[in-house]
Amino acid sequence: MNTAPDEPRWLTDEEQRVWRAYLHATTLLEDHLDRQLQRDAGMPHIYYGLLVGLAEAPRRRLRMTELAMQAKITRSRLSHAIARLEKNGWVRREECPSDKRGQFAVLTDAGTEVLRRIAPGHVAAVRQAMFDRLSTEQQQALGEIMQIVAEGLQPREAGADLPWLR
Repeated sequence: MNTAPDEPRWLTDEEQRVWRAYLHATTLLEDHLDRQLQRDAGMPHIYYGLLVGLAEAPRRRLRMTELAMQAKITRSRLSHAIARLEKNGWVRREECPSDKRGQFAVLTDAGTEVLRRIAPGHVAAVRQAMFDRLSTEQQQALGEIMQIVAEGLQPREAGADLPWLR
């Protein structure tokens, strides 16, 4: 198919099939995990991700700007989410001593406990929805494919900080 230089490179029928299957599967997976976490913990999947990000951070704390960048959400959306997590007692904010405008989000002991309690159900939901359906070879291929896509989209300097990209 010859196209002029200014013509878009339209997806082939096969590429369109793959793209739509990917979109459909990721939408269904996100919905499945969101429903599981709402049922088991009364929180959306994004909040669980924020708690996990804090749990994995040194001293269970991250600058709010760093947490927003990690979660790929706006600072405004993060501020709203942290306010809800604070209300539950799972996170607290602390002022940054070196930057009067900066704040840290800190995972509390109660937040650590809620993660300890709900993580097994979340892992079971992920396993049931995804890994139990794939062979070892399919899992490896999917991991390699997603790593290539992520590396192509992730800013170079930030990608080094994400262990799942290694």
